[in-house]
Amino acid sequence: MTKHKEIGLSDQAVVDMYRIALTARRLDERMWLLNRAGKIPFLVSCQGQEVQQVAAAFALERGKDYTAPYYRDVGVVLALGMSVQDLMLQAYAKAEDPNSGGRQMPGHFGSKKLKMLSGSSPVTTQVPHAVGIGLACKMRGEDAISFVTLGEGSTNQGDFHEGANFAAVHKLPVIIMVENNQYAISISLKQQVACEKISDRAVGYGMVGETVDGNDPFAVYQAIKTASQRARNGEGPSLVEAISYRLTPHSSDDDDLTYRTAEEVREAKAKDGLLSFKKYLKENNLLSDKKEEELEAAIKKEIDLANEYAEAAPSPDPDTLYQGVYQ
Repeated sequence: MTKHKEIGLSDQAVVDMYRIALTARRLDERMWLLNRAGKIPFLVSCQGQEVQQVAAAFALERGKDYTAPYYRDVGVVLALGMSVQDLMLQAYAKAEDPNSGGRQMPGHFGSKKLKMLSGSSPVTTQVPHAVGIGLACKMRGEDAISFVTLGEGSTNQGDFHEGANFAAVHKLPVIIMVENNQYAISISLKQQVACEKISDRAVGYGMVGETVDGNDPFAVYQAIKTASQRARNGEGPSLVEAISYRLTPHSSDDDDLTYRTAEEVREAKAKDGLLSFKKYLKENNLLSDKKEEELEAAIKKEIDLANEYAEAAPSPDPDTLYQGVYQ
């Protein structure tokens, strides 16, 4: 039996996972070009983390569970139902942007329809917000969980501690997934924490902690699926650490070669989870060279159309500036 079937994923499901992860990568690459061309103002990249993001989203019950994604989670939001056009509109800050109507920075995802909490600019604030949703689910007796993501650097913030501690004490249906990409802006992992694994911190909160290879979609899927089952059974929250590597600078305003070498990045790119995922599909006859070409062409067309639409779409009317703002 193949690896994906052992954990309950169909052939079509893993092909869909790969398609969405590849879409996230190609969309991100296009946005870098748009930023450098002066078309969009800012970009926080998902490259190197798409596989874990999509795999985690597939382990949730879409339409039922709540999510609080962080600013790199292009793979998560695409897998949960946002479209390429939605993401282009937010990148251009247009009036039709479904996240905030062009009022937020790129990467501040939010959708009532998709049960996705709106993100805010201070890092890690989404953790206590997601824990609050978990508390509401428990109080209402709702069969749903709250899933929140963050980078490993954010686990050093007070919001992470307070949210994790509260969730554990009250045995809330919460999954905290740390996307450990090795760098918190310009600070490497070894300069951030003294513990061996971020998941080691789970012991202090009295919750289950697990570290998995973020480049392995099946390891991530299984970890999140198991954690969701614990949460639904009333066994409390889990802390899942998925390890990968940030293949791009921290943002479009960052020069990553001031704190890491080009050789280090090249070595990481050779271990890219998207490449190993494609290799797995081809080895199991789920993706041929011809199907790959067709997939790439279809994704490019989808991105081209979304790009054209978003660029031509109207900007927000200045008269609506204060709508939705609490004063």
